[in-house]
Formats: sequence, C-alpha cells, structure tokens
Amino acid sequence: MKRISDHPILGPLPEAREVWITVDGERLQAREGEPILAALLAHGIHVQNISRKKKAPRGLFCGIGRCTGCVMTVDGVPNVRTCVTPVRDGMVIETQEGLGKWGDRK
Repeated sequence: MKRISDHPILGPLPEAREVWITVDGERLQAREGEPILAALLAHGIHVQNISRKKKAPRGLFCGIGRCTGCVMTVDGVPNVRTCVTPVRDGMVIETQEGLGKWGDRK
C-alpha cells in the first residue's frame, strides 16, 4: 500500500479506525473518514471512471470536488465525487462508465 505516513508539512498521519470497502468487487482496507480517492490511490487505483464521449479513463484532477474527474458509483449512487466523500465501513464503490446508472442503494 502506498500511503504517506509522515508528511513534511502536515506531519504524521493521525490515528484512524481501519475499515473495509469494496471496489469493483475487491475488498480493500481503508482509513475511516479519509476521502475515498485517498484510499484508492493508496492501493494504486488511478482510474475512477471512463469518459462518456471519448471512452477514456479519468481520475484525479482538481482534488477539491469541482471537476468531476474522480466520480464513481458509490452504494448504487452514480456521480459521487470521491475526492471529497469520506470513507465509511462497508461502502461499495464501482468504476463508473459514462454518466453512470442508478443501482441498488444500501
């Protein structure tokens, strides 16, 4: 796992409860409350969706919830901005195709 444990400016990574999320069918460990995108990047996952127009992979761009580059389907809800949505135990996260489709909400 690639995670910065001691940042030169922000300091050491604070304590957090370890939780489990499911990403595209794979169970991954994450830190409760961190942005979903941070958990994905820590596991080497850089693609969050496939663009509608060009069918190209997209991912982190602005990191502040403005650009929609990181949107994914979370718990059946499409277009969730993963850079600003906190992780909670049991989330089901899926790479989104185009505009996404509404699924079963948990």
